Amino acid sequence: MRTQVTGNIVNIFEQTTRLGTITIEDGIITAIELSGEPDPALPYLLPGFVDAHVHIESSLLVPSEFARMAVVHGTVATVSDPHEIANVCGMAGVEYMIENGSTVPFHFNFGAPSCVPATTFETAGAVVDAQDVASLMARPEIKYLSEVMNFPGVLAGDADMLAKMAAAKEHGKPIDGHAPGLRGEDARRYIAAGPSTDHECFTEAEAREKLEYGMKVLIREGSAARNFEALIPLLYDYPNDIMFCSDDKHPDSLLAGHINQLCARAIAKGIPLFNVLQAACINPVLHYGLEVGLLRKGDAADLIVVRNLEDFEVLQTYIRGKLVAENGVSLIARTAGVTTINNFKCTPKTPEQFRITKDAAWYDSATNTIAVIEALEGQLITNKLKLPATLEGDTLLPDVANDILKILVVNRYQDAPVAVAFIRNFGLKRGALASSVAHDSHNIVAVGVDDASICAVVNAVIEKEGGLAVANATGVQALGLPVAGLMSNDDAYVVAEKYIALDAAAKALDTPLAAPFMTLSFMALLVIPHLKLSDKGLFDGNGFRLM
Repeated sequence: MRTQVTGNIVNIFEQTTRLGTITIEDGIITAIELSGEPDPALPYLLPGFVDAHVHIESSLLVPSEFARMAVVHGTVATVSDPHEIANVCGMAGVEYMIENGSTVPFHFNFGAPSCVPATTFETAGAVVDAQDVASLMARPEIKYLSEVMNFPGVLAGDADMLAKMAAAKEHGKPIDGHAPGLRGEDARRYIAAGPSTDHECFTEAEAREKLEYGMKVLIREGSAARNFEALIPLLYDYPNDIMFCSDDKHPDSLLAGHINQLCARAIAKGIPLFNVLQAACINPVLHYGLEVGLLRKGDAADLIVVRNLEDFEVLQTYIRGKLVAENGVSLIARTAGVTTINNFKCTPKTPEQFRITKDAAWYDSATNTIAVIEALEGQLITNKLKLPATLEGDTLLPDVANDILKILVVNRYQDAPVAVAFIRNFGLKRGALASSVAHDSHNIVAVGVDDASICAVVNAVIEKEGGLAVANATGVQALGLPVAGLMSNDDAYVVAEKYIALDAAAKALDTPLAAPFMTLSFMALLVIPHLKLSDKGLFDGNGFRLM
């Protein structure tokens, strides 16, 4: 099959834009004919956008449905870490992602999860050991070792962690890093051990230091963690070493846009065009050795047609020469008969199981104070607060007027005691939220103003064997996630519509958070400081210990 596409051809390698025609035959660019100066009345032809680090699971969509939505925004490839489903279902979860992703025309590039479970201080559903990682690294469809979150283990010479990195090195595949706030000599040692990227920098100073040590920095802008504003100045000075990523993106955000939005925002800030396109299109392909075309003769025809080079409105997306999106409409058909995979074994709870007594280790009777997690808008890190306790007899209670709410984590893999603590900045005045998307082990996390409401949402999630739920005065509203308790097997646009309604219900409880469910999902993420909650209890991220 022969296709021709005419427009202003953007050559990122030569930093030129010329009018011309691209000829595609059997999915390959066979000719690029240039005919003159660019014509602003015509659209622009670019290599497709690449999300350099994303957990597909966080979109609540299986890979085939994620692709249907992403191509509308000009995304042709992702560097996808199946860490989330691996924590639930192990190697079977990784296989599920690869197999489902292969059913659609899209470049999913999966990594081998390096930290399953993420820590020993929580209950996960599976283990992916060094032998498993070695077997994955030998497979051509596995492109890299996924984020090495156990940076203390790397620095301490942990044998299991070193074996996993050695397997990646043996096969000449990159190692992704994850070291929030790591600076100085420890950062230098960590990078020297093998990790070559980091998407967790939240200050420009930290990112510049890691760049100087030879690491590549990914500028992340997801539904909850947003570091674009802090890090985008780096693209002036390090155009070859910066990439864009979303990391975790809910379906409402993906419906609105993807890497194209970051390109538009970078241009609006005055970042040179070719620096922006280098980060969005070229650097991930070169760093990870992806089989993605870069708009050269002989390359796969993975290209996009945009209206202009300011807002990057995508008119067409081609993958391997196939037109997969046009004028805001996805042309990828739904994969028939999407199967499910899960690991969910806990039974319904009662409000009495959520009671906290003054025997809690983090209650200070001398000062009548408690340790409180402080959630932060746009960040995965939290603060550790010490605030006045509210006591009734020997029971610690929420203080809704002062935004001190109850947070809990329920083990979803077996019946076990519930871990309960307090949190600030969710701002709920009534009701509760719950989610089985709770990084990294994906137990059930919930926040609310009273035990009855919290119990209602937790049991709604348990009933569906995974999902998101909101409790308010009218009852409980829930979105089921039957694929590992992380993803829906429904149509992407239907899931987005349901999620938008659920998000609105959550915000009607008066939370000020832009993405309350996404923020909630990170309150159990122990590898990000400073104070988090696992199913085993309150966790001090600085001392890396249970309190």
